[in-house]
Amino acid sequence: MNHQIIIESETEGAEEYAALLQRVIPAVLEAEGVAFDCEVDVLLTDDAGIHAINLQQRGVDRPTDVLSFPMFELAPGTPPALEDVEADPGSGLVPLGDMVLSLERAKAQGEEYGHGARRETAYLAVHSVLHLLGYDHLDEGEQKRRMRAREETILGALGIPRETAEG
Repeated sequence: MNHQIIIESETEGAEEYAALLQRVIPAVLEAEGVAFDCEVDVLLTDDAGIHAINLQQRGVDRPTDVLSFPMFELAPGTPPALEDVEADPGSGLVPLGDMVLSLERAKAQGEEYGHGARRETAYLAVHSVLHLLGYDHLDEGEQKRRMRAREETILGALGIPRETAEG
């Protein structure tokens, strides 16, 4: 597949994380059976940046680690079909949606959880792409367990398991 991952940054030192996301995001799409070329837009920011977006887009007055804005309503765990989505006529790519990730929060959480900023950033990217593909975890029950299991399976296949302690 020829997925296009467009990464913009509002924060310094984002280059190494951008390279990581260029590897992680297509791996999630492949693991979930996305069989068409698509585009995912990513904004790497800090807590202030994600706070402003969270307030503007969701009415939530606080920073968070990652935000996902899917373009389509898809069924989790079911590979999307071309009939379920619409390609951009100019590029021919299906715009799956947007991701906003706070590198500041990823670094803090990576330290807090003891597995480092790179692993946390990879985890947040996997989490966000799964949201773009219809997964949710609002029920704190079966949906959340299913999403967490997919996250760990995908990260394991990428060689980024939970116990990784990289910076």
